Amino acid sequence: YNTREIEAFFRYVKIATHTRSFRPYGHTTREAHLASRHRLMTDWTPDKFLAEAASIHPDVEAYIRRVMDEKKHPEQAYKSCRGILNFAARVGCKRLINACRWASCSGLYNYPAIADILKNRQDELPLEDNRDESIPMPCHENIRGKEY
Repeated sequence: YNTREIEAFFRYVKIATHTRSFRPYGHTTREAHLASRHRLMTDWTPDKFLAEAASIHPDVEAYIRRVMDEKKHPEQAYKSCRGILNFAARVGCKRLINACRWASCSGLYNYPAIADILKNRQDELPLEDNRDESIPMPCHENIRGKEY
């Protein structure tokens, strides 16, 4: 390496040259040097995931949008989104739609939540809306209420 470049060797044969990055813990990558399975990741965009989710169902699209919104940067959610959307091929669109509905009602926006719902077959149970406002809040000294 020198002040401008880093050269990579394998068995004394130069296989790559990269411009040096001085960003702490940063890295540089040339797309030509990526393995073929990693090149697919460079094509991932939020719009691509949302379009694929929308083709399944609007509830899945809303769930994927929320998964990305939960992260500081959408790129941090790409693998979760890919995994969630892959369930459509493995378990079917109907089960994925129901799993997204269940996870949304629970406020869980990640891959493990969907995987657990599908594994436990919770998506096959009827989804009950537990947001019934007609049930009064019980009186108790530890409950402050909305006036607090």
